[in-house]
Amino acid sequence: MSDASVVPETRGVAVEMLGTVDLASEIEGMEGRELRMRKVTIEPGGVLGPVHDHKGRPGLVWILQGTITDHRSGVATDYGPGVGWPEDRGTLHWLENRGTVPAVEISVDIVNRE
Repeated sequence: MSDASVVPETRGVAVEMLGTVDLASEIEGMEGRELRMRKVTIEPGGVLGPVHDHKGRPGLVWILQGTITDHRSGVATDYGPGVGWPEDRGTLHWLENRGTVPAVEISVDIVNRE
């Protein structure tokens, strides 16, 4: 399922906000931006889609449990516990859990405050 035209919508995903930092008071020129950390759990058969980018929302992901398949440019790459990947302005992807146990990641990124 690495073809973007057949990416299912998000399902089987739970997101827990772990913390945020208002960057306006920390770094000049960062008004309206915050650093956030989330725990994302993707159940077996779950999908974090649709295809999305990270323009203006750079981040890092670290896998704690299970395996997450990251689909980019028609290539599916599996990541297991203890590894992760960067998400920068060139990232265009979607994620899924093809395994039999919940996949858990920590996601840290910079976003516009909502």
